[in-house]
Amino acid sequence: MTVEPFRGSDWPTLGVELELQLIDEESLDLAPVANEILDEVPKGMEGSLKRELYLCCVEVNTGICRDVDEVGRDLAAKLAATAELAARNRARLGWGGSHPFGHWLDQPLSPDARYHELIDQFQDTLLRELTFGLHVHVAVKDGDAAARTCTRVAHYLPTLLALSANSPFWCGRPTGLHSYRLDALGSAPTGGQPPFLRDWESFVRLAERLAGVGCIKTTKELWWDVRPSDRFGTVEVRICDMPSDLASVQGLAALIQCLVHQTAEDAEYEPAPLDEFGRLMIRQNRWRAARHGLDAVLVDPATGRNEAVRAELQRMISSLEDTAEKLGCRRWLDYARLMAERPDGATRQLEIFEQTGRLTDVARHLAGEEIVPEEEAEADVTA
Repeated sequence: MTVEPFRGSDWPTLGVELELQLIDEESLDLAPVANEILDEVPKGMEGSLKRELYLCCVEVNTGICRDVDEVGRDLAAKLAATAELAARNRARLGWGGSHPFGHWLDQPLSPDARYHELIDQFQDTLLRELTFGLHVHVAVKDGDAAARTCTRVAHYLPTLLALSANSPFWCGRPTGLHSYRLDALGSAPTGGQPPFLRDWESFVRLAERLAGVGCIKTTKELWWDVRPSDRFGTVEVRICDMPSDLASVQGLAALIQCLVHQTAEDAEYEPAPLDEFGRLMIRQNRWRAARHGLDAVLVDPATGRNEAVRAELQRMISSLEDTAEKLGCRRWLDYARLMAERPDGATRQLEIFEQTGRLTDVARHLAGEEIVPEEEAEADVTA
């Protein structure tokens, strides 16, 4: 395996990938109609819609976007076209990190040869990953900046997970976690917390050694929470659950763009390896964010100080305001601040289930319906 030369950029352009559920319009279960959708993709959108491991998922990708507003315009058009294609196949698009009752054992697989090679290697470790995430690419100037940024932003990844937490159900039951998706992904041997990377050469050496002993065939198989992308010249943040709507995607994209760019531009920053306590605290924070979402209390890996994740988000967002002005995404960074003040997506799903007792209502919510409890609907009729 050869790692491609890093193609840097002078501006922190964005690329966003959405993994969306396909939900049957009648049963509200997962609908394996990705092949049918891809067979009808309009001209000009062929590279923007892709299959994933399971045929009940469709990936919708932006082109290279200069700012978060362009991300919104790009995705709005593609989502409208994808929703129309889904409707032709009696399905709707679902926004969430997991389906409330669909079971991975029941789902047809993609015909793509790459996925079947991975299944042969990883078996149920991969097959049980019926999850849906948001991936955000941010361009940086060179490979050294990409490697250093991945190391530095690892501290903030649990915070991003907490803000996006939107997968409380798994195979028909509440899990007690706000992001069960992270747990489902947790056993992948090349996933999870990224390693310490000091520069591009350290990443290249690591990737080549992993390939040399048969752990990976390409850098695409490094499923870290954040990774440098040699193919795209970006830092790719991969930890987020699929949020509830496009506006939340844009809020998260603004926060990630500002965080990555500000970190990458700090040329004087030299990442120091965390001690064992610090590494363990990042791991602990990942679990706390998955367990509690926006109600989590995280531990600073360097100082050991506890801080509510909502307070950390407000402080983090305030520190990024000047960068947001420069990048033209201030209103979307403000939207991320608003997200941090509201219940997370997982809380809303759990509230719907508590109110109605029906997981099908949770699935309707993921498909964009407003769910009104029966007693409220009856009161409206009476009034």
